[in-house]
Amino acid sequence: MTSTAKPRTDTRSAALFARAQTVTPGGVNSPVRAFLSVGGTPRFIASATGPYLYDADGNELVDLICSWGPMLLGHAHPEVIGAVAEAASRGTSYGAPTTAEVELAAEIIDRTPVEQVRLVNSGTEATMSVLRLARGITGRDKIIKFAGCYHGHVDALLAAAGSGVATLAARSGSSFSGDAAVPGSPGVTAATTADTIVLAYNDRAAVREAFATYGDQIACLVTEAAAGNMGVVPPGVEDGVGFNAFLADICARHGALFVSDEVMTGFRLTRSGQYGLDGVVPDLMTFGKVMGGGFPAAAFGGRAGLMQHLAPVGGVYQAGTLSGNPVAATAGLTTLRLATDEVYAHVDSAALRLQAEVTAALSHAGVPHVVQAAGNLFSVFFVPDGVTAVPDYATAARQDTAAYAAFFHSMLDSGVYLPPSAFEGWFLSAAHDDAALDRVVSALPAAAVAAARG
Repeated sequence: MTSTAKPRTDTRSAALFARAQTVTPGGVNSPVRAFLSVGGTPRFIASATGPYLYDADGNELVDLICSWGPMLLGHAHPEVIGAVAEAASRGTSYGAPTTAEVELAAEIIDRTPVEQVRLVNSGTEATMSVLRLARGITGRDKIIKFAGCYHGHVDALLAAAGSGVATLAARSGSSFSGDAAVPGSPGVTAATTADTIVLAYNDRAAVREAFATYGDQIACLVTEAAAGNMGVVPPGVEDGVGFNAFLADICARHGALFVSDEVMTGFRLTRSGQYGLDGVVPDLMTFGKVMGGGFPAAAFGGRAGLMQHLAPVGGVYQAGTLSGNPVAATAGLTTLRLATDEVYAHVDSAALRLQAEVTAALSHAGVPHVVQAAGNLFSVFFVPDGVTAVPDYATAARQDTAAYAAFFHSMLDSGVYLPPSAFEGWFLSAAHDDAALDRVVSALPAAAVAAARG
Protein backbone atom coordinates (compact mmCIF):
# COMPACT_ATOMS: atom_id res chain seq x y z
CA MET A 1 0.00 0.00 0.00
CA THR A 2 1.40 3.43 -0.90
CA SER A 3 0.50 6.89 0.29
CA THR A 4 -1.71 9.07 -1.89
CA ALA A 5 -1.51 12.14 0.33
CA LYS A 6 -1.55 15.48 -1.44
CA PRO A 7 1.39 17.92 -1.08
CA ARG A 8 1.25 19.89 2.16
CA THR A 9 2.26 23.38 3.14
CA ASP A 10 3.19 24.91 6.46
CA THR A 11 3.22 28.56 5.40
CA ARG A 12 0.59 29.77 7.86
CA SER A 13 1.95 27.66 10.70
CA ALA A 14 5.40 29.12 10.05
CA ALA A 15 4.01 32.65 10.20
CA LEU A 16 2.11 31.91 13.39
CA PHE A 17 5.20 30.33 14.94
CA ALA A 18 7.28 33.40 14.09
CA ARG A 19 4.69 35.63 15.74
CA ALA A 20 4.36 33.29 18.72
CA GLN A 21 8.09 33.47 19.39
CA THR A 22 7.78 37.23 19.94
CA VAL A 23 5.13 36.84 22.66
CA THR A 24 5.85 33.40 24.19
CA PRO A 25 9.23 31.84 25.13
CA GLY A 26 10.11 29.50 22.29
CA GLY A 27 6.76 30.18 20.67
CA VAL A 28 5.02 27.44 22.63
CA ASN A 29 3.40 26.87 26.01
CA SER A 30 4.86 23.40 26.51
CA PRO A 31 8.39 22.64 25.24
CA VAL A 32 7.87 19.46 23.21
CA ARG A 33 5.45 21.32 20.90
CA ALA A 34 8.36 23.36 19.50
CA PHE A 35 9.62 20.41 17.36
CA LEU A 36 13.15 20.90 18.73
CA SER A 37 13.68 17.13 18.84
CA VAL A 38 12.70 16.58 15.22
CA GLY A 39 13.28 19.96 13.60
CA GLY A 40 10.99 21.81 11.24
CA THR A 41 7.91 23.93 11.77
CA PRO A 42 5.40 23.13 14.52
CA ARG A 43 1.89 22.76 13.16
CA PHE A 44 -0.61 25.22 14.61
CA ILE A 45 -3.92 23.42 14.95
CA ALA A 46 -7.13 25.20 14.00
CA SER A 47 -9.64 22.44 14.78
CA ALA A 48 -10.06 18.73 15.31
CA THR A 49 -12.75 16.11 14.91
CA GLY A 50 -12.74 12.36 15.41
CA PRO A 51 -9.24 11.04 14.61
CA TYR A 52 -8.19 14.12 12.62
CA LEU A 53 -6.43 17.41 13.25
CA TYR A 54 -6.75 20.38 10.88
CA ASP A 55 -3.88 22.82 10.92
CA ALA A 56 -3.78 26.51 10.05
CA ASP A 57 -2.83 25.67 6.46
CA GLY A 58 -5.86 23.45 6.01
CA ASN A 59 -3.97 20.14 6.16
CA GLU A 60 -5.87 17.14 7.49
CA LEU A 61 -3.68 15.00 9.77
CA VAL A 62 -4.41 11.62 11.34
CA ASP A 63 -3.72 12.32 15.01
CA LEU A 64 -1.63 9.78 16.92
CA ILE A 65 -1.12 12.03 19.93
CA CYS A 66 -4.73 12.61 21.01
CA SER A 67 -3.66 15.65 23.07
CA TRP A 68 -1.06 13.39 24.75
CA GLY A 69 -3.77 11.00 25.89
CA PRO A 70 -7.02 12.70 26.95
CA MET A 71 -8.97 12.23 23.73
CA LEU A 72 -9.85 8.58 24.25
CA LEU A 73 -13.16 9.06 22.43
CA GLY A 74 -11.66 11.17 19.64
CA HIS A 75 -11.83 14.91 19.15
CA ALA A 76 -15.03 16.92 19.56
CA HIS A 77 -17.18 13.97 20.57
CA PRO A 78 -20.74 15.28 20.20
CA GLU A 79 -21.97 14.06 23.59
CA VAL A 80 -18.97 15.55 25.40
CA ILE A 81 -19.32 18.84 23.51
CA GLY A 82 -23.05 18.94 24.26
CA ALA A 83 -22.54 18.32 27.98
CA VAL A 84 -19.78 20.93 28.14
CA ALA A 85 -21.89 23.53 26.33
CA GLU A 86 -24.78 22.94 28.71
CA ALA A 87 -22.49 23.18 31.74
CA ALA A 88 -20.84 26.37 30.46
CA SER A 89 -24.24 27.95 29.85
CA ARG A 90 -24.86 27.78 33.59
CA GLY A 91 -21.56 29.52 34.44
CA THR A 92 -17.91 28.60 34.11
CA SER A 93 -16.65 28.80 37.69
CA TYR A 94 -18.23 29.23 41.09
CA GLY A 95 -15.50 28.78 43.70
CA ALA A 96 -17.96 26.55 45.54
CA PRO A 97 -18.85 22.83 45.57
CA THR A 98 -20.85 21.37 42.67
CA THR A 99 -22.63 18.13 41.88
CA ALA A 100 -20.37 17.46 38.89
CA GLU A 101 -17.21 17.27 41.01
CA VAL A 102 -18.83 14.83 43.42
CA GLU A 103 -20.01 12.60 40.58
CA LEU A 104 -16.61 12.71 38.87
CA ALA A 105 -14.90 11.70 42.13
CA ALA A 106 -17.39 8.87 42.55
CA GLU A 107 -16.73 7.65 38.99
CA ILE A 108 -12.97 7.57 39.64
CA ILE A 109 -13.50 5.67 42.90
CA ASP A 110 -15.74 3.17 41.10
CA ARG A 111 -12.99 2.39 38.56
CA THR A 112 -9.96 2.26 40.86
CA PRO A 113 -8.96 1.07 44.36
CA VAL A 114 -8.97 4.59 45.85
CA GLU A 115 -11.53 5.42 48.53
CA GLN A 116 -11.39 9.22 48.43
CA VAL A 117 -10.32 11.72 45.76
CA ARG A 118 -9.24 15.35 45.71
CA LEU A 119 -9.65 17.15 42.36
CA VAL A 120 -6.98 19.55 41.10
CA ASN A 121 -6.11 21.19 37.78
CA SER A 122 -3.07 19.37 36.36
CA GLY A 123 -0.95 16.27 36.72
CA THR A 124 1.84 18.41 38.10
CA GLU A 125 -0.45 19.75 40.80
CA ALA A 126 -1.66 16.25 41.65
CA THR A 127 1.89 14.93 42.10
CA MET A 128 3.05 17.99 44.01
CA SER A 129 0.12 17.57 46.38
CA VAL A 130 0.54 13.83 46.85
CA LEU A 131 4.22 14.23 47.78
CA ARG A 132 3.32 16.81 50.41
CA LEU A 133 0.62 14.47 51.71
CA ALA A 134 3.01 11.51 51.89
CA ARG A 135 5.58 13.54 53.77
CA GLY A 136 2.92 14.91 56.10
CA ILE A 137 1.58 11.43 56.87
CA THR A 138 4.93 9.73 57.45
CA GLY A 139 6.93 12.59 58.92
CA ARG A 140 9.75 11.58 56.57
CA ASP A 141 11.54 13.63 53.91
CA LYS A 142 13.07 11.41 51.24
CA ILE A 143 11.34 10.19 48.10
CA ILE A 144 12.33 7.69 45.43
CA LYS A 145 11.65 8.19 41.73
CA PHE A 146 12.92 6.53 38.57
CA ALA A 147 15.06 7.97 35.81
CA GLY A 148 12.97 8.68 32.73
CA CYS A 149 9.68 8.80 34.64
CA TYR A 150 7.99 12.19 34.43
CA HIS A 151 5.62 13.40 37.14
CA GLY A 152 5.09 16.99 36.08
CA HIS A 153 7.38 19.96 36.61
CA VAL A 154 7.51 19.60 40.39
CA ASP A 155 10.89 20.88 41.57
CA ALA A 156 11.69 17.82 43.70
CA LEU A 157 10.97 15.50 40.76
CA LEU A 158 12.78 17.40 38.00
CA ALA A 159 15.72 15.05 38.16
CA ALA A 160 16.11 12.57 35.27
CA ALA A 161 12.51 13.49 34.58
CA GLY A 162 11.57 12.08 31.22
CA SER A 163 10.95 13.19 27.68
CA GLY A 164 10.26 16.87 28.14
CA VAL A 165 13.40 17.74 30.10
CA ALA A 166 16.46 18.83 28.12
CA THR A 167 18.93 17.37 30.60
CA LEU A 168 17.43 13.91 30.65
CA ALA A 169 20.74 12.17 31.14
CA ALA A 170 21.53 13.86 34.46
CA ARG A 171 20.95 10.68 36.43
CA SER A 172 20.22 7.69 34.20
CA GLY A 173 22.59 5.12 35.68
CA SER A 174 21.42 1.57 36.33
CA SER A 175 22.52 1.30 39.97
CA PHE A 176 22.00 3.08 43.27
CA SER A 177 24.87 5.28 44.42
CA GLY A 178 23.40 6.93 47.50
CA ASP A 179 24.03 10.43 46.14
CA ALA A 180 21.47 13.22 46.04
CA ALA A 181 19.68 13.65 42.73
CA VAL A 182 21.02 16.17 40.24
CA PRO A 183 18.49 18.89 39.33
CA GLY A 184 17.20 18.44 35.78
CA SER A 185 16.47 22.12 35.12
CA PRO A 186 18.00 25.50 35.89
CA GLY A 187 15.99 27.11 38.66
CA VAL A 188 15.72 23.86 40.59
CA THR A 189 18.14 24.01 43.49
CA ALA A 190 20.29 21.15 44.69
CA ALA A 191 18.62 21.56 48.07
CA THR A 192 15.22 20.96 46.47
CA THR A 193 16.29 17.61 45.05
CA ALA A 194 18.57 16.64 47.95
CA ASP A 195 15.87 14.37 49.35
CA THR A 196 15.10 12.79 45.97
CA ILE A 197 16.69 9.42 45.22
CA VAL A 198 16.75 8.60 41.50
CA LEU A 199 17.01 4.96 40.46
CA ALA A 200 16.87 3.11 37.18
CA TYR A 201 13.40 1.87 36.25
CA ASN A 202 12.89 -1.89 36.63
CA ASP A 203 16.12 -2.15 38.69
CA ARG A 204 15.06 -4.14 41.76
CA ALA A 205 18.56 -4.42 43.19
CA ALA A 206 18.87 -0.63 43.27
CA VAL A 207 15.49 -0.33 45.00
CA ARG A 208 16.49 -2.85 47.65
CA GLU A 209 19.77 -1.03 48.27
CA ALA A 210 18.05 2.34 48.54
CA PHE A 211 15.64 1.03 51.16
CA ALA A 212 18.47 -0.76 53.00
CA THR A 213 20.32 2.56 53.21
CA TYR A 214 17.48 5.03 53.79
CA GLY A 215 14.46 2.88 54.67
CA ASP A 216 13.40 4.80 57.78
CA GLN A 217 13.74 8.15 55.97
CA ILE A 218 11.73 7.41 52.83
CA ALA A 219 8.27 8.98 52.81
CA CYS A 220 7.21 7.49 49.50
CA LEU A 221 8.25 5.91 46.25
CA VAL A 222 6.57 7.40 43.18
CA THR A 223 6.50 5.70 39.80
CA GLU A 224 4.57 5.87 36.58
CA ALA A 225 2.25 2.86 36.68
CA ALA A 226 3.73 1.99 33.30
CA ALA A 227 6.47 4.31 32.12
CA GLY A 228 5.52 6.42 29.12
CA ASN A 229 7.90 9.37 29.16
CA MET A 230 11.05 7.62 27.96
CA GLY A 231 8.97 5.89 25.33
CA VAL A 232 6.70 3.15 26.62
CA VAL A 233 8.52 0.89 29.08
CA PRO A 234 6.17 -1.50 30.88
CA PRO A 235 6.89 -2.70 34.41
CA GLY A 236 8.98 -5.85 34.18
CA VAL A 237 8.18 -9.29 35.59
CA GLU A 238 10.71 -11.40 37.50
CA ASP A 239 9.90 -14.86 38.87
CA GLY A 240 6.24 -14.18 38.24
CA VAL A 241 6.21 -10.94 40.27
CA GLY A 242 5.57 -7.66 38.48
CA PHE A 243 7.65 -4.58 39.22
CA ASN A 244 4.70 -2.68 40.71
CA ALA A 245 3.88 -5.56 43.06
CA PHE A 246 7.52 -5.66 44.13
CA LEU A 247 7.48 -1.91 44.82
CA ALA A 248 4.24 -2.08 46.81
CA ASP A 249 5.65 -4.86 48.97
CA ILE A 250 9.00 -3.24 49.74
CA CYS A 251 7.32 0.09 50.56
CA ALA A 252 4.94 -1.63 52.97
CA ARG A 253 7.82 -3.44 54.70
CA HIS A 254 9.65 -0.15 55.30
CA GLY A 255 6.66 2.02 56.26
CA ALA A 256 6.88 4.12 53.07
CA LEU A 257 3.91 4.96 50.87
CA PHE A 258 3.68 3.54 47.35
CA VAL A 259 2.47 6.22 44.92
CA SER A 260 1.33 5.15 41.46
CA ASP A 261 1.19 7.92 38.86
CA GLU A 262 -1.64 7.08 36.46
CA VAL A 263 -1.91 10.53 34.91
CA MET A 264 -1.04 9.03 31.52
CA THR A 265 -2.24 5.44 31.88
CA GLY A 266 -5.33 6.05 34.01
CA PHE A 267 -8.62 5.24 32.22
CA ARG A 268 -6.70 4.82 28.95
CA LEU A 269 -5.11 1.38 29.09
CA THR A 270 -8.31 -0.06 30.58
CA ARG A 271 -11.33 1.41 32.36
CA SER A 272 -9.12 1.19 35.47
CA GLY A 273 -5.79 2.09 33.85
CA GLN A 274 -2.65 0.04 34.59
CA TYR A 275 -4.33 -1.05 37.83
CA GLY A 276 -6.81 -2.91 35.63
CA LEU A 277 -3.92 -4.88 34.11
CA ASP A 278 -1.79 -5.78 37.13
CA GLY A 279 -4.19 -5.36 40.06
CA VAL A 280 -1.55 -3.82 42.34
CA VAL A 281 -3.18 -1.56 44.96
CA PRO A 282 -1.06 1.55 45.70
CA ASP A 283 -1.37 3.66 48.83
CA LEU A 284 -1.92 6.81 46.77
CA MET A 285 -2.61 7.43 43.07
CA THR A 286 -2.58 10.40 40.71
CA PHE A 287 -4.84 10.82 37.69
CA GLY A 288 -5.23 13.23 34.78
CA LYS A 289 -5.70 13.46 31.01
CA VAL A 290 -8.65 11.13 30.17
CA MET A 291 -10.48 12.01 33.39
CA GLY A 292 -10.53 15.65 32.27
CA GLY A 293 -11.95 14.94 28.83
CA GLY A 294 -9.55 17.45 27.29
CA PHE A 295 -9.98 20.10 29.98
CA PRO A 296 -7.45 21.08 32.69
CA ALA A 297 -8.37 18.57 35.37
CA ALA A 298 -6.53 16.02 37.47
CA ALA A 299 -6.90 14.24 40.77
CA PHE A 300 -5.14 12.31 43.48
CA GLY A 301 -6.61 9.75 45.81
CA GLY A 302 -6.05 6.81 48.10
CA ARG A 303 -7.32 5.12 51.20
CA ALA A 304 -9.70 7.27 53.23
CA GLY A 305 -7.43 7.10 56.27
CA LEU A 306 -4.62 8.67 54.25
CA MET A 307 -6.72 11.25 52.46
CA GLN A 308 -8.19 12.42 55.75
CA HIS A 309 -4.82 14.02 56.52
CA LEU A 310 -5.72 16.75 53.99
CA ALA A 311 -7.22 20.08 55.03
CA PRO A 312 -9.88 20.89 56.06
CA VAL A 313 -10.09 17.70 58.14
CA GLY A 314 -6.31 17.20 58.50
CA GLY A 315 -3.23 19.33 58.77
CA VAL A 316 -1.74 18.91 55.26
CA TYR A 317 -2.74 22.00 53.32
CA GLN A 318 -3.79 21.93 49.66
CA ALA A 319 -6.20 24.23 47.83
CA GLY A 320 -7.09 25.58 44.39
CA THR A 321 -9.56 28.18 43.12
CA LEU A 322 -10.41 26.24 39.95
CA SER A 323 -10.17 22.73 41.42
CA GLY A 324 -13.32 20.79 40.55
CA ASN A 325 -14.25 23.37 37.92
CA PRO A 326 -17.82 22.56 36.83
CA VAL A 327 -17.11 22.61 33.08
CA ALA A 328 -13.96 20.49 33.37
CA ALA A 329 -15.65 18.06 35.75
CA THR A 330 -18.56 17.69 33.33
CA ALA A 331 -16.20 17.00 30.43
CA GLY A 332 -14.33 14.37 32.42
CA LEU A 333 -17.44 12.72 33.83
CA THR A 334 -19.07 12.50 30.40
CA THR A 335 -15.91 11.06 28.88
CA LEU A 336 -15.55 8.39 31.54
CA ARG A 337 -19.21 7.39 31.29
CA LEU A 338 -18.81 6.97 27.52
CA ALA A 339 -15.57 4.98 27.91
CA THR A 340 -17.23 1.57 27.68
CA ASP A 341 -15.73 -1.88 27.26
CA GLU A 342 -16.41 -1.54 23.53
CA VAL A 343 -14.29 1.63 23.40
CA TYR A 344 -11.33 -0.10 25.03
CA ALA A 345 -11.68 -3.16 22.79
CA HIS A 346 -11.58 -0.94 19.70
CA VAL A 347 -8.55 1.03 20.85
CA ASP A 348 -6.75 -2.20 21.81
CA SER A 349 -7.42 -3.70 18.37
CA ALA A 350 -6.29 -0.56 16.53
CA ALA A 351 -3.10 -0.38 18.61
CA LEU A 352 -2.25 -4.02 17.91
CA ARG A 353 -2.74 -3.49 14.18
CA LEU A 354 -0.47 -0.44 14.06
CA GLN A 355 2.23 -2.12 16.14
CA ALA A 356 2.30 -5.01 13.67
CA GLU A 357 2.32 -2.71 10.64
CA VAL A 358 5.12 -0.51 12.03
CA THR A 359 7.22 -3.57 12.79
CA ALA A 360 6.64 -4.97 9.31
CA ALA A 361 7.55 -1.71 7.55
CA LEU A 362 10.69 -1.03 9.59
CA SER A 363 11.85 -4.64 9.35
CA HIS A 364 11.38 -4.61 5.57
CA ALA A 365 13.51 -1.45 5.38
CA GLY A 366 16.18 -2.98 7.59
CA VAL A 367 15.76 -0.46 10.42
CA PRO A 368 16.76 -1.77 13.88
CA HIS A 369 13.93 -1.08 16.27
CA VAL A 370 11.87 -2.30 19.21
CA VAL A 371 8.13 -1.76 19.60
CA GLN A 372 6.94 -1.83 23.22
CA ALA A 373 3.48 -1.51 24.68
CA ALA A 374 1.61 -1.13 27.93
CA GLY A 375 -1.91 -2.07 27.00
CA ASN A 376 -2.90 0.07 24.01
CA LEU A 377 -0.20 2.67 24.66
CA PHE A 378 2.91 1.91 22.61
CA SER A 379 6.02 3.47 21.12
CA VAL A 380 8.81 2.68 18.67
CA PHE A 381 12.44 2.73 19.78
CA PHE A 382 15.05 3.20 17.05
CA VAL A 383 17.65 1.31 19.06
CA PRO A 384 21.00 -0.10 17.91
CA ASP A 385 21.01 -3.44 16.14
CA GLY A 386 20.94 -6.30 18.63
CA VAL A 387 18.90 -4.51 21.31
CA THR A 388 15.74 -6.56 21.80
CA ALA A 389 14.11 -4.78 24.75
CA VAL A 390 14.14 -1.39 26.46
CA PRO A 391 13.81 -1.85 30.24
CA ASP A 392 14.97 1.60 31.38
CA TYR A 393 15.96 5.11 30.38
CA ALA A 394 19.64 4.28 29.89
CA THR A 395 18.65 1.89 27.09
CA ALA A 396 16.02 4.25 25.67
CA ALA A 397 18.65 7.01 25.49
CA ARG A 398 20.65 4.95 23.01
CA GLN A 399 18.04 5.60 20.32
CA ASP A 400 18.90 6.97 16.90
CA THR A 401 16.97 10.22 17.22
CA ALA A 402 17.97 11.30 13.70
CA ALA A 403 16.29 8.20 12.31
CA TYR A 404 13.17 9.02 14.30
CA ALA A 405 13.17 12.61 13.02
CA ALA A 406 13.34 11.37 9.42
CA PHE A 407 10.55 8.89 10.14
CA PHE A 408 8.46 11.59 11.82
CA HIS A 409 8.71 14.07 8.95
CA SER A 410 7.94 11.47 6.31
CA MET A 411 4.79 10.55 8.22
CA LEU A 412 3.89 14.21 8.67
CA ASP A 413 4.33 14.86 4.96
CA SER A 414 1.89 11.99 4.36
CA GLY A 415 -0.67 13.47 6.73
CA VAL A 416 0.07 11.55 9.95
CA TYR A 417 0.83 13.47 13.14
CA LEU A 418 3.18 11.51 15.41
CA PRO A 419 4.68 12.66 18.71
CA PRO A 420 7.48 15.16 17.86
CA SER A 421 9.91 13.27 20.11
CA ALA A 422 11.35 9.77 20.10
CA PHE A 423 10.65 9.55 23.84
CA GLU A 424 6.85 9.59 23.72
CA GLY A 425 4.01 7.12 23.37
CA TRP A 426 1.56 6.82 20.47
CA PHE A 427 -2.09 7.34 21.39
CA LEU A 428 -5.20 6.10 19.59
CA SER A 429 -8.88 6.73 20.14
CA ALA A 430 -12.24 5.09 19.59
CA ALA A 431 -12.62 7.39 16.56
CA HIS A 432 -9.65 5.84 14.71
CA ASP A 433 -11.61 3.82 12.18
CA ASP A 434 -10.33 1.70 9.29
CA ALA A 435 -10.07 4.72 6.99
CA ALA A 436 -7.81 6.59 9.43
CA LEU A 437 -5.71 3.52 10.17
CA ASP A 438 -5.34 2.73 6.47
CA ARG A 439 -3.89 6.20 5.95
CA VAL A 440 -1.33 5.59 8.66
CA VAL A 441 -0.43 2.19 7.24
CA SER A 442 -0.05 3.60 3.72
CA ALA A 443 2.48 6.15 4.99
CA LEU A 444 4.69 3.64 6.81
CA PRO A 445 6.79 2.17 3.96
CA ALA A 446 8.14 5.55 2.82
CA ALA A 447 8.73 6.60 6.41
CA ALA A 448 10.66 3.40 7.11
CA VAL A 449 12.89 4.07 4.10
CA ALA A 450 13.42 7.63 5.35
CA ALA A 451 14.42 6.28 8.77
CA ALA A 452 16.89 3.90 7.16
CA ARG A 453 18.51 6.81 5.35
CA GLY A 454 18.28 9.10 8.39
